[in-house]
Amino acid sequence: MAADPSVPTGGRPGAVSLHLLGGFRLLHGDRPVVVPRGLQRVIALIGLRPGATRCQLAGLLWPDAPEERALSSLRTALWRLRQDPCCPLTVSGDTVRLDPSVRLDVDELVGTATRVRDGDDPRCTAGALAAGRHDLLPGWYDDWVLLERERLRQLRLHMLEQVAGQHLAAGRHGEALEAALEAMAAEPLRETPHRLVVRIHLAEGNAFEAVHAFYVYRDLLRRELRLEPSPAMCALLDDTLAPIRRASRDGAPAARHRTGPPARAATGPARPPSPQRRNA
Repeated sequence: MAADPSVPTGGRPGAVSLHLLGGFRLLHGDRPVVVPRGLQRVIALIGLRPGATRCQLAGLLWPDAPEERALSSLRTALWRLRQDPCCPLTVSGDTVRLDPSVRLDVDELVGTATRVRDGDDPRCTAGALAAGRHDLLPGWYDDWVLLERERLRQLRLHMLEQVAGQHLAAGRHGEALEAALEAMAAEPLRETPHRLVVRIHLAEGNAFEAVHAFYVYRDLLRRELRLEPSPAMCALLDDTLAPIRRASRDGAPAARHRTGPPARAATGPARPPSPQRRNA
C-alpha cells in the first residue's frame, strides 16, 4: 500500500480521505494510495462499521471461515495496513476504526441527510442534490455491502424528496422540480417523486404538464410492472380532470341513442329531381 508518485500532491498536505461512493479510492492529499483488493475490503468495512469489534469484523469479512482462522486473517491484514505511513486506521483495545482525521464521503452523505431531516433550509445544505449520486462500492457483492448500499440509497431518496417538499412549500418551484427529478432519476419506478412532480406543476398552474407527467408515469408502471398508480396519485388530478370526465359522461347518452349517420346541414334550396327520375 503506497501513494502513487506519478500523481502530483495537492490540497491539504497529509490529509487522508476515503471514498466508497462510486468505487473505492483512498487519497493522501490528492494523491491516490494503491491498496490491494483484499485490504480494500478491510478498510471499507471498518469505515462503514465504526466501533465494530474484531470478532464482528472477522465474521463479516470471512463468513465461511472458522472464527480463529478469520481472526488470524484479520490480524494479518491489520498488521500489513499499519506498516504503511498512509494507514487510515486506529486500533483501541478490541475495536478498530478510521482515524478521526480521515474524511469519509459516506459520512458527508449521512450528515447532509441529517441536516435536511432536521429542517435546515435546503438552500443552505450544500451539495444535497449531488450527495450520494453514485452507488456504494459498485461491483462488490458482499452481504454487508449490499445492505449498506440499500440503506444509503433509501436515505438519499428520502432526503431528495424532503428537499423537494420543502422547496414546494416555500414556493420555490424550480428548485423543487430539480430535486424531484433527481430522485426520479435515482429510482424511476418510485411513485413519490412522480407525485411531487405532479404537485409542483399544479402549484405552478401548469395543468398540461401535470397531466402529462401523470400519464408518463402510468404508462411506465403498466409497461414495467403491470400496475396502476396509487389512489393518492390519481386523486391529485381529480379536480383537473373532473370537467373533462363530466363532459365525456354528458355526451355519451346522445351518442348511444343516435341512429344513422349525422344529418348534413342544408346549403341551399332542395334541388328538383332529375329528368330521368321524373320520367321513371
